Amino acid sequence: MADDRQQNSRSGPTGSRRRVLAAAALAPVLAGVPVRAGAVSGGSKGRALVEPVMTELADWADVGKALGRPGDMRRFMYHTGFPRRDLTVFSRGIRIDPALALGTHVSFVRYADHSTLLMGDAAVLERELQGFCDVLHQHGIDQTAIHKHLLAHEPAVWWVHLHAHGHDPVAVARGLRAAIDRTGTPPPEPVTASPPVDLDTAAIDAVLGVKGYADEKIYRCTYVRRETITDGRVILPPGLGATSAASFQPLGGGRAALSGDLAVVAREVQPALMALRRGGLELVELHHHNLTDEPRLLFVHYWAVGDAVRLAKGLRPAVDTTDVVPMPRGVD
Repeated sequence: MADDRQQNSRSGPTGSRRRVLAAAALAPVLAGVPVRAGAVSGGSKGRALVEPVMTELADWADVGKALGRPGDMRRFMYHTGFPRRDLTVFSRGIRIDPALALGTHVSFVRYADHSTLLMGDAAVLERELQGFCDVLHQHGIDQTAIHKHLLAHEPAVWWVHLHAHGHDPVAVARGLRAAIDRTGTPPPEPVTASPPVDLDTAAIDAVLGVKGYADEKIYRCTYVRRETITDGRVILPPGLGATSAASFQPLGGGRAALSGDLAVVAREVQPALMALRRGGLELVELHHHNLTDEPRLLFVHYWAVGDAVRLAKGLRPAVDTTDVVPMPRGVD
């Protein structure tokens, strides 16, 4: 795995500027995301960018077996979730639903050069953190960020962002499984249809300008950056590592706990922070999720409790400070 990472970190063959521009624009076009004029990564520096390729669920059977649970396809991405249903976490007196903010999510993407990229993040207890990272190190899986997504909460949970790029995705999956097995992450449960969310979701959609969806008991609205985002030499498909998300946990009577993050570039940070505060939302974290993305993205995590539609109205001006569009259906 380490050899693969070294190999993939070297510059590839230099192509014409036209080929670079075409490659950088391809992934979002395939996903139906409008590309902002001139929005090609400045980090390519003349290198040929490697495009993601479409795969099918059957292509990931060995990865799923190594992870020990089923996954699903989200266009270019093979995705697997590991919700921490074993945890009882309270933040500001509110019990956090696992689907709101207590999940490990990983995605694998195949590329035209036959390499595979793993990206994701894992929710681990503070007492699990060091051992979890030790196992990741043993298996060549990088940690690109370690931070919190919630304000004062008990017990303490940390989020570890994961990255691996090479030619043996099954070995990566085995390493990831070994690390997860060092935590209390429970076995998978049978997949069931999400029940109706006890919120005025039509009004939330109208305010936020996006069609949300139910994820178990949570109502989630997502956006994707309009630029092409690269990681080293590879193009990240929309929905991988460059999304803004708003997640509403119903509390009854139209109230909700709102937890989410905005994907921003440097010039958008201060306008986004100020807009969130003007909208009555609390700031949680400002940090990176990745190490080599271009353009460089930061993530602003936020939190609020109140009437769900009012929370959406407070959030919308902050979303509008960023260069995003609604996530195409089938990507989220």
